[in-house]
Amino acid sequence: MAGTLRYYPAMPKIDQAMQRYRGRFAPSPSGPLHFGSLVAAVGSYLDARASGGEWLLRMEDVDEPRSVPGAADAILRTLERLGFAWDGEVVHQSRRKSLYLAAFERLRIAGAVFACACTRREVADSALGSDGVPRYPGTCRNGLPQGREARAWRLKVEPGEVCFEDALQGRLCQDLAAEVGDFIVLRADGYFAYQLAVVADDAEQGISHVVRGADLIDSTPRQICLQRHLGLGQPAYLHLPAAVNAAGEKLSKQTRAKPIDDGRPQTALTAVLTFLGQQPPADLPDAGLDELWRWAITNWKRGSLPRCRSAEAPTAY
Repeated sequence: MAGTLRYYPAMPKIDQAMQRYRGRFAPSPSGPLHFGSLVAAVGSYLDARASGGEWLLRMEDVDEPRSVPGAADAILRTLERLGFAWDGEVVHQSRRKSLYLAAFERLRIAGAVFACACTRREVADSALGSDGVPRYPGTCRNGLPQGREARAWRLKVEPGEVCFEDALQGRLCQDLAAEVGDFIVLRADGYFAYQLAVVADDAEQGISHVVRGADLIDSTPRQICLQRHLGLGQPAYLHLPAAVNAAGEKLSKQTRAKPIDDGRPQTALTAVLTFLGQQPPADLPDAGLDELWRWAITNWKRGSLPRCRSAEAPTAY
């Protein structure tokens, strides 16, 4: 399947042949846990546990202005009430800036990044990439225009396709230079970009498998590009169908996705299992929570996952 995706301390490489399965769930604390986030949590959890692996939990709050006070704690409480059990301590990106700085400095010393003076408005006039975001035209690639000061830092992207084999969606390729352009790794407001943070985190935590929603699939070639620049190994990827509403919009805070009712955990979890094609028995919502998880782990089948980028979420759960 082809898609339109056509110091400093050294970070450990990931050797999938030697390393035990280590997965993760990395929600953004911009609001309560909703059905779309629960799909990623359940899918990543079951894939890890069915493989006898570890499952780590990371709060992706690198974009601190978007984080809602109390949301991270609320997500953790909901996960606990739903019966999730994670390995190790919960990691918060907002507390790991030194890790991202080390990765950035390695890129800077290698000459892989450059300072950029362009504003969002200036870039917005550029052609759109495959993900609908304006493609950076390379204005500052060979130096800042006279009289302009640096705002952000961008990674130099070279021509050629970046390809990867997704365990569900198939082989996907993207020509980053043609479709995205040089992308930001350090923002104008001083915060590190998500793409750099997630690559540094996955490497430092030894993540061998990334199971997440297909709404993030367009980010994968950028992350692979960064992995290569930093000399890091590449995790195995599996992108689950993203849950959307009746209008085809991804469930999110912006589209007013309703929070998960953790007072009825079996109902919500069974709805997710059905969404993921796992065909839970009709009486599973009436089972105890431990029994439900035992069934789900024992009967987890990758081959039953819907091979699509998105699917409509149920209205009741």
